[in-house]
Amino acid sequence: MDHPLSKSGFCWISFFSRMLLGLLFLMAGWQKVFVMGADIHAATLFVEGYKNYWIPQWLLYGAGYVIPFIELVAGVFLLLGLRVMTVLVTLGFLLVVVTYGHLLKEPFFDITTHILPRFILLVILFAVPRREDRWSVDTWLAKSANEPH
Repeated sequence: MDHPLSKSGFCWISFFSRMLLGLLFLMAGWQKVFVMGADIHAATLFVEGYKNYWIPQWLLYGAGYVIPFIELVAGVFLLLGLRVMTVLVTLGFLLVVVTYGHLLKEPFFDITTHILPRFILLVILFAVPRREDRWSVDTWLAKSANEPH
């Protein structure tokens, strides 16, 4: 019998990438929801920050209010390993929206400090076969569904 720590490298890559990405989004969402407040985040960073651009105020407020909750929930789901593929696709779209917003204000925005690390972790998690992510709720649920009762 294999030692539990002797799992494949993919297993560890998946686990650590999922933990890192989960923490990055959880803590960003936590800060925006519980410290700053989602309404203040929306009003100051989105509505006020982009009032001179083409985006309607209602869309700015809606996006600015919802994004922190998406980050918070996505972070929790990644840490648990729950609905990982759905979360990754959602976060991919979120990164596109955030990148567009930054580039709209500053066409030469440096993505290397904020967006690129998250994108790299996202790509890693897409690339590693899901069956290799052995320490996740998704894997546990899949095993439970396949076991005879």
